[in-house]
Amino acid sequence: VLVWLVAGSIPAAIVGGALVLPAVLLKRLLAWVLLFSAWRLTLFQPVPSVELRVPSVFGLCGTGAALGWLAGLTGTGGGMFLTPWMILRRWLQPKDAAGVSAAFILVNSLAGLSGLMLREGPSALPGWSELWPMALAVMAGGWFGAWCGSSRFEPLWIRRILAGVLLLASGKLLGIVA
Repeated sequence: VLVWLVAGSIPAAIVGGALVLPAVLLKRLLAWVLLFSAWRLTLFQPVPSVELRVPSVFGLCGTGAALGWLAGLTGTGGGMFLTPWMILRRWLQPKDAAGVSAAFILVNSLAGLSGLMLREGPSALPGWSELWPMALAVMAGGWFGAWCGSSRFEPLWIRRILAGVLLLASGKLLGIVA
């Protein structure tokens, strides 16, 4: 699954990272996408006996390209779009979707940063003094999330937590939450 998603996402994330949208439009677009994802996750109640669907290679590459472009454009890794999509499409169980999304985020982040560097040059990237605390926070959050997802929470609770995070992020972007 990951290989085909990334095959479509890398070039699209580079292109998205090289583009510039007005900040207000970008925030609103991102907020509404997140709000829609949260809404779908709260309504989606899979029956445990329902089998997962096997996505086509074309579907995976197309999804990767669309989400890679959106990730590059918004300056995100794309996992907040990919995880709900894979769960709602019944491609993967929530725990597996979280694992695939983590790798997808890493690849898309690097590709999007490449697009940003093409547009603005290497000076657009933060210096090491700004980068290391962020890297430490990402590693700690990733470890904690993996630990919670693999041994602490059931899939239903993972979906609920993900929907809550998406709602909070959407509210911040729309100026509803401080």
